[in-house]
Amino acid sequence: MLEKEFTTMFKPIRPFATVLVAGTLLLTACGGGSDADSSESVAPESIAAATDSSFNDADVAFAQGMIPHHAQAVDMASIALQPESGASAEIQALATAIQSAQDPEIETMTQWLQTWGQPLEMPGMDGMDAMDGMHSMDSMDGMMTEEQMASLAGLSGPAFDTEWATMMIAHHQGAITQAETVKAAGADPEVLALADQIISAQQAEIVQLQALLAS
Repeated sequence: MLEKEFTTMFKPIRPFATVLVAGTLLLTACGGGSDADSSESVAPESIAAATDSSFNDADVAFAQGMIPHHAQAVDMASIALQPESGASAEIQALATAIQSAQDPEIETMTQWLQTWGQPLEMPGMDGMDAMDGMHSMDSMDGMMTEEQMASLAGLSGPAFDTEWATMMIAHHQGAITQAETVKAAGADPEVLALADQIISAQQAEIVQLQALLAS
C-alpha cells in the first residue's frame, strides 16, 4: 500500500523535471547559438578593420626614401649650428627650424613603416622602383654626396652661409619633387598630408634661402 502511494506521489514530478531540464537545455542551446551568431557577425568586421590598409608601394617607397633625405637635412642643420661654422643668425634660425620640423617627421615615417610591416630601408638601398621619378640613393633628388658634406663642414663664415644655403635649396627642391611624386602615386591619407606639409614648408624656406643669397 505504501509503495503504491509512494509511486503515485512521484509520478507527476518526473514529467515536470523532464520539462524543466529540457527547458534549461533549450535555453542553453539558444544562448550558445546567440553567442555564435554574434561572433559570426562581428568577426568579419573585426578582420576587415585589422587587415584593411590604405597604403601602397608608393607610400612605402616615399617613407623609405624620405627618412634618409630628412636625416641628411638634419645633419646639415647640425653643422650650421656648430660654433666653428660661423653661420649667420639667419642661417642658424633656419637650421633650427629644419631640425624641429624634420626630426619629428622622421619619427612619424619610421612608425608608418613599422606599422605597415615594411623595412625601414629600401631593399638594397637601390631605389624606389614603385615610384616613377625616384631613383637610387646615389641620385636621389637633392641628396648631397659625402664629399659635399665634408666640404661644407670645412667652411666658415660667409662662405659657409653661401654654400649651406645653396645646398639646402637643392636639397629642399629634391624633397618637394619626392612629395609631389607620392601625391600623384600614393594612397595613404596621412602620407599625402605629410607630402603637402613638406611642399608648403620647404617652398617657404627656399624663398628665405634665395633671399639670403641675394642679399
